[in-house]
Order: sequence, then C-alpha cells, then structure tokens
Amino acid sequence: MTDRRRPGSLRLLVHVLRHLQPYRAAFGVAVVQVIALAVLELCKPWPLKVVIDYALPRQSAPFPWLADWTPAQLLMLATVALVAIYGMGGALSVFNNFTTISIGQGMVNDLRSRLYQHLQRLSLSFHSRAAVGDLIYRVTADTFAIQTLAMNGIFPVLSAAVLLGGMFVVMLQLNTLLTAVALAVCPLLLLAILLLNRRITELAHEARERESAVYQLVQRGMSAIKVVQAFSKEEDEHRAFVAQSAASLRSSLNLYTLQTLFGAGTNLVLACGTAAVLWIGTQAVWRNTLTVGDMIVFVSYLGSLYAPINSIVQTYGTVQGAKAGLARVVEVLEEAETVPDGHAVLATPVRGEVRFERVAFSYSADRQTLHDIDLEALPGEVIAIVGPTGAGKSTLVSLIPRFYDPGRGRILIDGVDLRSLKLTSLRQHISMVLQPPMVFPITLAENIAYGRARSTRQEIEHAARLAQAHEFIVRLPAGYETIVGEHGATLSEGERQRLTIARALLRNTPILILDEPTSSVDTATEAAIMEAVEEVMRGRTTFVIAHRLSTVRRATQIVVLRDGTIVEHGTFDDLMRQQGGFFHQLYVRQFAPQEEREVRSRA
Repeated sequence: MTDRRRPGSLRLLVHVLRHLQPYRAAFGVAVVQVIALAVLELCKPWPLKVVIDYALPRQSAPFPWLADWTPAQLLMLATVALVAIYGMGGALSVFNNFTTISIGQGMVNDLRSRLYQHLQRLSLSFHSRAAVGDLIYRVTADTFAIQTLAMNGIFPVLSAAVLLGGMFVVMLQLNTLLTAVALAVCPLLLLAILLLNRRITELAHEARERESAVYQLVQRGMSAIKVVQAFSKEEDEHRAFVAQSAASLRSSLNLYTLQTLFGAGTNLVLACGTAAVLWIGTQAVWRNTLTVGDMIVFVSYLGSLYAPINSIVQTYGTVQGAKAGLARVVEVLEEAETVPDGHAVLATPVRGEVRFERVAFSYSADRQTLHDIDLEALPGEVIAIVGPTGAGKSTLVSLIPRFYDPGRGRILIDGVDLRSLKLTSLRQHISMVLQPPMVFPITLAENIAYGRARSTRQEIEHAARLAQAHEFIVRLPAGYETIVGEHGATLSEGERQRLTIARALLRNTPILILDEPTSSVDTATEAAIMEAVEEVMRGRTTFVIAHRLSTVRRATQIVVLRDGTIVEHGTFDDLMRQQGGFFHQLYVRQFAPQEEREVRSRA
C-alpha cells in the first residue's frame, strides 16, 4: 500500500459509479430535482425585471398574455411569483438534500461493508504487515470519502452543468458580448486548477496518512497499556502522541491554507469578471441598447452562474482530500486474496485423514520457514508437534485451516487438496485453540458459543465443564452472562485459556488443533483439562503443540521439528530409544525436569 500503487482518477471513478449503481432510481430523482432547481434559479430574476421595466414606468408588458394587465396587477403578479419561486426552491432544496445525502450515506455503508468483508477474507500474511490503527481509519473515516465525492463532486458538477447550460442560452439572447465577458473567467479558473492540482493532491494524501498515523499510535498505546505502565513509559508515549498529532494538524493546516489561497484567487478572478460585466453593461444601458431590467437579470444570472463555479472551485481541495481517502480504501480492496476460495466441499461424514506432501512455506522470499514436510495423520490419531522456539510448529498447524497456503507441495484432507475447497467448508470441520487465547468483550456464554452460535445453554455448560471452566464461571455474580473486559482483561490467563478450549470443544469437529492448550494453567488444572480433552479427542484427528511431557506421552505420533524440517518422527518409546537423538536431548533438557517436579508434587 504505497504511493506507487495509488489508484488513479479513472479507477476511483469506476468505484464511485459501481457503488452508485444500486441507487440509480434515487439518483434519477435527484437529477430531476436538480433540473427543477435550475429552472427555478433561472426564473428568479424575471419578477424583478417585470417590476423595473414595466410596473415602475407604468408600461405595458410585451408578452401577449400580459398585454392587458395594469401596472398594479403586474406588481402583484411579480411579488406573488417571487415568493412562489423562492418557496418552491426552498422546499425542493430540502428534498434534494435528503435524496443526495441518503444516496451518499448508502454508498458509504455499502463501501464499508465491502471493505470490512474483504479485510476478513485477506490472509494472515496481509494482516501481519498492516497496521490495525491504519485499517480502522480506512474503514471508519476514509470510507466517508465516497459521500464527499458524491455530495461535493457529482451533484455540484451536475447542478452547475444544468445551470450553466440554461443561463448560457438565456444570457446569449440578452447580450452576446456580456455573455462572452462573463465566461472569459472560466479558462483562468481551469488554468489555476491545473497548476495547483498536483500540490493539493499531495497535501491531501499527506494529511490522510498522518491522521491515520495518529489512529495507529492510539491503538498501539491502548492495546499495550499494561506494558506502557509497567515500564513507566506514559510520558514517552504522550510525547510521541503530541508530536504525531501536531504533524497531522500541520498537514491539515497546509492543505487548508492552500485551499484558502486558491479560494481567494478564485474570488478575485470572479470579481474581475463581475466588474467587467458591470462596466460594459452600464455603458450599454447608457446607450439604450440594454434595459435596466435586462441588466438586473444579467447581473442576477451572473451571480447564479458564478456561484456553482465558485462552489466547485472552493470545494476542489475537499474533493481532492476525498479522492485521497477513497484511494486508500481502493488500495485495500485491490489487495489480492493470497488464499483464494475454492469451489469444492468436503464429503460428509468427514473422516479427518490429513496428509502433507512435500510441503514448503515461507513468510518472505529470503527465509524458508518450512520445507519438505511429509506427514500423514490417520483418523482419530493424536499428533504431538514438538521442537524449539521458532522451529515452525504453529506455522505447520496454521496451514491446515488455510490461514496460509504452502508455497510448494500440497495438503489433503480425506484425499482432497485443501486449495480446491471452499474455506467455509474446510474450516467448519476444524476446531482450534489459538495462541494467545483470544476472547471478545461479550458474555462468557457468547464467547464459548462463538464458533457455534445456535448452541443451547446445556451444550455451552457441558463444553465449559469439559474445559474445567464451569466452576470459575458460576462463581461470578452474573455467571455465564458476565461481560468479559476488552481483550479479556477481567479474566486471568488460565481462565481465558479454558474459555478458548471450551469454544473449540463445543464445535465438535472431526479435526482438532490445540496450540499449547494448557500452557497457562497449573499442573493440577492441566491434568483435569487434558483428561477431559482426551475424551473429546477419541475418534478425532488431533494436532497438539505442547511443551509438557504429559501431553506428549498421550500422542499417537510425535513429530519433532527443527529449523522448519521434520528431523524425527515416531512414538514416544521409539524416539526415547534413539539415544543422542534430538528428541532425547529435548527430553533431557525440557521434559525430564518437568517429570521430576510432577513426581515431587505428587509426593
């Protein structure tokens, strides 16, 4: 997501039109309203012309249908018409604003929905690179850009085009020379836009990026508040926030300053145009080649003519800022899904046979994380994956639910390549206990039932009992209806761990992945949890990443990973017989001390 990949204006227009399409009926109504408003705008100066040219001098109107009207009747007609025109214009403006704002808000909601859905489909490799605060800003703030483009771009331009067309025709009939003088300012305004376009666009993008950086800083600080306070870094974080906020505001000030200078220059050019029209028009009145009423109509039209031009020019910076925001949204929308969805579904009942065939995987091109992985897990087997930190254990099991796809080789479930499967079909047959244990700021019951929303309370409590979570839940004042704090702050690490285990057990799937499922509980609780989990494992293919001897002993197969490669593979007894082998060394360093502590605790 760099400037090199920033979408151009044409691509942004395609996205705007795509999101406008569902509202084409409402857009058609808005267009009719704009045309009606333009017609009313064209009618505004004519009652004044009737008063000045015919009612005040007590002359007959040249229009056949007004030829017999007295000056008093003409005055009454003009005043009534003036009130009616402004009244209808005001009412129509209210309806037009409601229509256009409704269209804009609908487009924002659709764009947000599409962006959020796309973010949830993007792989973990994307999310590991992206900043959460930046993504939040793109979803919540940048998406409003499409409404700004509609409200300050499409509709003002459409309104201006209709007004300009109508006024050009009428003004041309009144006086050709004055019309040419009035429109002479347009090339100057276009030249100013062309000269400042690049600088305004750069400042608009810079302002968006720096405002997003403020979101990132706040999100980082709030999510790591415990670490910030533990290391007494509050002042440092505050200084960093103030500096980033000041940089963001400076960028916005630079943009607004340039917009203001641009607007001031625009007003000066338009004032010159108005002055030229007044100068030439007054002389035409003196020569009796133009009536005072015609002059009033022309000057009124001139104000109405310049108003939409001025509005477009004045909001040009806003539109450029909106383009920058929409470009940031489109950058994410055009991010390719590195884990594309398949089309096949697993045939039920799923047996749970998992096979890795010459699998290799890397997070980056310069470092291989896994290579030449050959592994077969038969239905109902328990595969314990052990190895030193950074060996690739979590990466290996992350390939099964297709959080990532292997760079080489393939993985099969019941003989079907995972790449050919729909992600929903694949993942609905897999339960996982992830690290770190993730819980949501919802009730405990909803947390347990997160992967199976239609579960009954009895099923939820049964899963909680299996995970040894029921006892601590019922001790809480609200029991299963207790709201969990943000990031599970109101629960201990072990309690969060047990909740995630209960969530996985409730799914009741043929494949179970336990990423160090008892790493945050004491020995007694671990024994109770693993005894319950062992019951659930029966008949299910289970992959367990663990650092505890008791977990490893229960495994059907033990896979020993080192530097992304399977260096040893077999049962516990087989591997222990390999004196000097890597697992035997691992046992001596890691598992044997655990065993001694467990023996002492039982004694």
